[in-house]
Amino acid sequence: TVIVTNDKDARQLINDAVKLYNIRKNTFLDAEGVKADWGIRPDQVIDFQSLVGDNVDNIPGVPLVGPKKAQALIEQFGSLEEVLANADQAKGPKLQQNLKEYADQARMSRQLVTLNDQLDLKVDWEDSRLTHPDRERLRELFLEFGFRRFAEEMQENFTKKSEPQVAEERIQETIDTKPAFEKFMKLLQQQDEFCVDLETTGLKPAEAEIVGWAISWQNNQGYYIPVEGPAGQKALDPQYVLDQIKPLLEDPNIQITNQNIKYDMVVLMRVGVFLQGISIDPMVASYLLSAGERGHSLDKLSERYLQHTMIPISDLIGSGKQQKKMFEVDVDKVAEYAVEDAVIAWQLSRILKEELKHEGLWDLYWDLERPLIPILAEMEFTGIRVDKKELKQQSQLLEKRLNELILEIYEIAGHEFNIASPLQLRTVLFEELNLPVFKKTKTGPSTDQSVLEKLAPLHELPAKITEHRHLSKLKSTYLDALPDLVNPATGRIHASFNQVVAATGRLSSSDPNLQNIPIRTEEGRQIRKAFIPENETWRLLCADYSQIELRVLAHLSQDEALSQAFREGADIHTAVASDIFRVSHDNVDSDMRRTAKAVNFGVIYGQSPFGLSEAIGIPQSEAAGFIDDYFDRYRGVREFLDQILEDCAKNHFVRTICGRKREIQGVRAGLQKQLNMPERTAINTVIQGSAADLIKQAMINLNARLKQEQHPGRLLMQIHDELVFEVPVAELASLSQLVRAEMESAMELDVPLIVDISSGSNWLEQTRLKAPGA
Repeated sequence: TVIVTNDKDARQLINDAVKLYNIRKNTFLDAEGVKADWGIRPDQVIDFQSLVGDNVDNIPGVPLVGPKKAQALIEQFGSLEEVLANADQAKGPKLQQNLKEYADQARMSRQLVTLNDQLDLKVDWEDSRLTHPDRERLRELFLEFGFRRFAEEMQENFTKKSEPQVAEERIQETIDTKPAFEKFMKLLQQQDEFCVDLETTGLKPAEAEIVGWAISWQNNQGYYIPVEGPAGQKALDPQYVLDQIKPLLEDPNIQITNQNIKYDMVVLMRVGVFLQGISIDPMVASYLLSAGERGHSLDKLSERYLQHTMIPISDLIGSGKQQKKMFEVDVDKVAEYAVEDAVIAWQLSRILKEELKHEGLWDLYWDLERPLIPILAEMEFTGIRVDKKELKQQSQLLEKRLNELILEIYEIAGHEFNIASPLQLRTVLFEELNLPVFKKTKTGPSTDQSVLEKLAPLHELPAKITEHRHLSKLKSTYLDALPDLVNPATGRIHASFNQVVAATGRLSSSDPNLQNIPIRTEEGRQIRKAFIPENETWRLLCADYSQIELRVLAHLSQDEALSQAFREGADIHTAVASDIFRVSHDNVDSDMRRTAKAVNFGVIYGQSPFGLSEAIGIPQSEAAGFIDDYFDRYRGVREFLDQILEDCAKNHFVRTICGRKREIQGVRAGLQKQLNMPERTAINTVIQGSAADLIKQAMINLNARLKQEQHPGRLLMQIHDELVFEVPVAELASLSQLVRAEMESAMELDVPLIVDISSGSNWLEQTRLKAPGA
């Protein structure tokens, strides 16, 4: 028997004689497939879902129990009742407490997910055969119930069935009068989910103004409400429209969908609307389904899933010097473009919702990525204050130092030359100074950064060139560029925090890239001094996870030696140095610790002996020995990395701690001496991606606490493992306590999570805030 369904509840029906068929994917699912996906047998599906729950079907489950934990519990104890009966034996006090506290809820969930397979349906299979419909009767019914468009479509389809089917024409309606708008609002108020797409004056949400609203809740129909347009064309009053739609957008029981909904949220925040219910953002959904792929634009998704080519924006506003503003474009043209956006986004949201469920990514979307969207929107809306005077002073100091460097370089070279010219620099280094050539390009010896670093011990000029390049980049990229990014209305920089770029799940930032501000040099660190809080009575608070990726590695690998070092609060690099150099902790010197640190992080990135030797300047054979010693001491880590590669070679994908999925081809089974790029990517994705999941969960928990307690503290930035807040001085202690509590309990790992917290009047000059009792 084959059951055609995408519903994961139906997995409980699978047995030797029953399997499921996904008609969209053209794939079958049997008992082995369930085992591969969830790690359980089909007869354990009900108990599994009773623990995990299901947001879509309103099945509560047990808090803090995700798919991985549920699988482990069922594997350990066998059934839901045995899990509940042995709650005291579960890992971690919080899990034990939840299994006891929510036992009845879990049992109720079991009743909700259990399908009744004992019904006597008395199906007459002959009557179930597909036959031609009674077209006239069908048309009469459509007309009787007011489905005139369906009646017309059916009439056309059945009378012209020999012709190829043509896609339905999109129905659009422009709402540009008050009576029409009032009628439209009555329709809109009946919807519990719809798509809202704003047409605006620009791409920067912190500056864009609303030109019109496109709204859809059907696959082929949408509405456009113009509030700005060319002179002489109808448009409704912007504030009137806003006042009418605002209650729906701020109703948490109404779900709003759209492509890149974060953009619309920031624009709406600026006019006093704080959208509450977010449903599907096709861009974020596509990112989860295709991690590592570039491009999740509406145009590309429309082509991929609907085979539909959308109207290019250039058809409306043009390009180059002749480019118009959206409010200058004919309203009818804008309406066609905007309604298409809204309808396509709505269609994609329906399709991608099912895709997420099928790929086991729905919980990741609904519980982690979706709640993160409004947090990122609020961060972008708030921005961070920047001291333009400080940036100018630093720029002037670097200008002076650069001029001095140029003279020093000329003096060493014995003549003037264009420092920025690779050709002229090549002549000076390799022909005049006779320095060795380490790397060649098609045009001659390379003068890139890696070459200059190798040449630096041999002659003073390469080091001066390196310093000049570094300071020039700081000046042009940051000190001179950041002031132009300050919004004159707010005095703040409103960077974009990108959720759909890094394939590992990490966030990135742009306009500007705050995560790239260099901190390895004193001049780079000084740039942070220009980032300041709201005013002089506020402070910046920085909270940084301590060695989060190594802690994630210890948890995932279950390596006892590595885990024990973290549990004992040891300096992990000193502990590893002690192990691989076979000396006591007290006898570990700075060079040993530096080597151990390189090995620790090299393991995460799948670094080869050659890579490690290059990183710390030792012979390759010595680097290979350190790696061998590491894996000999931490065998659980080696077994874990082996397993990652074994599974990826078989399945062609890896998953993070929260189930994030990344497809990777070209992985060989088992840990090799020399890992290729796909293998390094697989290892890095699991570890770094799991750390990214954890930090996102911390942000969600923190945001909930701040809102719940109406705390004035505001999250401004996320820089990899660091969160930056601003807070009034009077609330500094309470924010520190709240942040530490939520970040250190974001996920229950087998090793403690530690957060280093500091505060100060700017991002550079920070004083450490100790944990209570430390």
